[in-house]
Amino acid sequence: MVAYCAVRLWQTMKEIKRLRLGRDGERAVAEQLDVLKGQGAVVLHDLIGDGFNLDHVVLSSQGIFVVETKTHSKPIKGSPTVTFDGKTLLINGFKPERNPVTQAEGNARWLAQMLRASTGKEFPIGPVVLFPGWFVERNPEGSSVWVLNPKALPSFIEHEPNRISESDLHMATYHLAS
Repeated sequence: MVAYCAVRLWQTMKEIKRLRLGRDGERAVAEQLDVLKGQGAVVLHDLIGDGFNLDHVVLSSQGIFVVETKTHSKPIKGSPTVTFDGKTLLINGFKPERNPVTQAEGNARWLAQMLRASTGKEFPIGPVVLFPGWFVERNPEGSSVWVLNPKALPSFIEHEPNRISESDLHMATYHLAS
């Protein structure tokens, strides 16, 4: 009985640590996204989908960006590095169990379909994966998904051309915030 309780306690503590790491990562990203509000963007958090949620959605004149946050414990030795070559994502040299790039692309497709159904309009939606606290090697040119450290996102968005009119931006924001 003692051994069983010890194993369950260890599993529970491990799960609590994982949940805290996720919560702290979401908070760090939310703070970075507040910078975008100063640039005129609207930031929505935790939009509920069909059996899933979108961590963050950034609506700006440069486009709509679906942001997936991924937090991982840093390695004991070496620098925490994420690499993305346009197809393969490696976290400290290893492929993740579940591919966050595929998840972000799916979230963007879902949001595009949802906005098309509710507004009758097409919106440019970009998938983004953020790794708080990790060094992310530069994204390849032409990649449809941005894999970044949260601090880089405001600059990436700022350098994009304007793609959405003010009235369409208000309409999309209304449909997502309702």
